[in-house]
Amino acid sequence: MYSFDGRVRYSEVGADGRLTVLALMDYLQDASTFQCQDAGHGLEYMAENDFSWLLAAWQIEVIDLPRFADSIKVSTWCYGTHGLYAYRNFLLASPDGHDYVRADSIWFVLDTTCGRPKRIPEAESAIYLTGEARLDMPETKRKLSVEGEGTPTRPVMVNEQHLDTNNHVNNAQYVEMARGALAELDYSSELEGLRLRIQYRKAAVLGDLIVPHVHVEEDAIAVDLAAQDGTSYAVVRTSRL
Repeated sequence: MYSFDGRVRYSEVGADGRLTVLALMDYLQDASTFQCQDAGHGLEYMAENDFSWLLAAWQIEVIDLPRFADSIKVSTWCYGTHGLYAYRNFLLASPDGHDYVRADSIWFVLDTTCGRPKRIPEAESAIYLTGEARLDMPETKRKLSVEGEGTPTRPVMVNEQHLDTNNHVNNAQYVEMARGALAELDYSSELEGLRLRIQYRKAAVLGDLIVPHVHVEEDAIAVDLAAQDGTSYAVVRTSRL
């Protein structure tokens, strides 16, 4: 297991003084990227070896949220691989062991020379597979489906602030776009007690226009973040724990 300690900054909280969803997801991403970096397999190593780790899916359980200036501990571990995919858990907790957030995720390795997934290098598995068990969470689905056209909301033009080091829209930014669409239609933005399921389908890049479509389901609300031609970049589904 890899962990680092932090403290909730003023720049990371919303109007209620609690950690925002964007900052929350940034902490989870930081844990995995710090682990890669500290293992000697960080951004430079990946660039030199023509590959990158990308997310296929998230499942995030928001139990509670820390407040401004609270101390936190963020942990992550890879608990398994199968075929092209690696499976990784995350915990965001207080120093005394109170779980704020639990998360499960599915990753794959992208061959940056051809832009296609490839088998996970043995050197990567040897570093990250250390025997920790999976968190007690429901199964994380690699694919999420939506039916019908949904209700379109205000389009979002991808700009520089949305991009990561792969020049793709960062995975947390899709969730921010989905939450903006839900707010536009006056759906609750309450985070505590929320389950987020996210599937990433196609990487959006600078200049792309993303049109969120909101789908109200029996026990959840899904937002399909789509191109103008209907091609889906990502699906974000929210439900209560």
